[in-house]
Amino acid sequence: MKTEEIIGQIRAACPWISTDQILNRLDKEKLKTGGFISDETLLSMIAAEFGCAISRGENPVPSLSLTDLIPGLNNVTAVGRVLATFPPKAFEGTRKGKFASLLIADKSCILRVVLWNDKASLLESGGISVGQVVRFSHGYTREDLSRKVELHVGDRCEVEVNPKGWEPKDYPGIGKFVTKIGELNASHKNKRINIIGTVTKTFPASSFQRRDSTQGRVMRFVLSGHTGEVPVVAWNEKAVELEKTLLVGARLKIVNAKVKKALGGEGLEVHVDAATHAGPLAQDEELLSIADLKDGQSGFAVEGEVATRPTLREIKTAKGELLKLATFELKDETGRICVSAWRKQADIAGRLKLGDKIIVKDAYAKKGFGDQLEISTRAHTSITILQ
Repeated sequence: MKTEEIIGQIRAACPWISTDQILNRLDKEKLKTGGFISDETLLSMIAAEFGCAISRGENPVPSLSLTDLIPGLNNVTAVGRVLATFPPKAFEGTRKGKFASLLIADKSCILRVVLWNDKASLLESGGISVGQVVRFSHGYTREDLSRKVELHVGDRCEVEVNPKGWEPKDYPGIGKFVTKIGELNASHKNKRINIIGTVTKTFPASSFQRRDSTQGRVMRFVLSGHTGEVPVVAWNEKAVELEKTLLVGARLKIVNAKVKKALGGEGLEVHVDAATHAGPLAQDEELLSIADLKDGQSGFAVEGEVATRPTLREIKTAKGELLKLATFELKDETGRICVSAWRKQADIAGRLKLGDKIIVKDAYAKKGFGDQLEISTRAHTSITILQ
């Protein structure tokens, strides 16, 4: 819809507001947002603030890409997949209340959302949970202590879980934003990252005395991936949480952790603090779209439709061993990719039919024939037909 049309709708719905008032307000918002948000989007937000209903299809206030959000916006609509949640906390002062927070993502970035008072209860009641896509309407943006933008959700905000018309490909899981453990280097120092791995070693938690004479808690463990391993240090309430539940062999996701130089030695370690989520990883959370796959990526899951009939044959290795191999193409909303299924997975893949909806779990991505990226199976890979 053109700018003139939106202004016309505002004037028709609210005739007491002049065109000059609308344009002056638009200029101020453009100056505030630095020109990063379109006139049409700003006008829709201004219309909502004036209380003027305008017609823009099913979504009167358009949702912004999370990366487009800047501090100081009002009446914001944002949509994202929930990656992690943090339990409600009470606060006191001139007013009493509670707040909770969560991390959401679209294909552009991860954003922290702060829920106030009654909206915080949505996490306590299970109304919002990890993996769901949620739309927040009429929120406002603020800058946190580290100068990052975050979305605040108050009493007048509307919250809709799995809203109509959302596309799964637009709202990826944590897998898209993960840093490989083996790729951690000096450039990550003092930055926030997300990692996934398997707990291979744990150490007993211990207490320490802070400068203000209060007691703190710290716990260390080692997290391993296919590309390496890294020491992890959990502090205070996070240490208390993990020492009760953490087991060797558990698959763990750590979201929004801080990388620091290892204390008293070379290398890096990952620190889990109050702003970090650390918890069990569900298999479907490693689900990636085909377009998100990269060379050397492993341990992920991908869901799609069998796009070509599988070809089953035997391959003779340099050692003279005969191996079964089935190849076929898999497609989703983002693209197509060849799948090479070996050994026992070849028998399963060989029975697939054109159009079957499948999920391939614990797979490996690599450059194959013609330097084209392909999915290859490993000993623990599973191929499952979705009903």
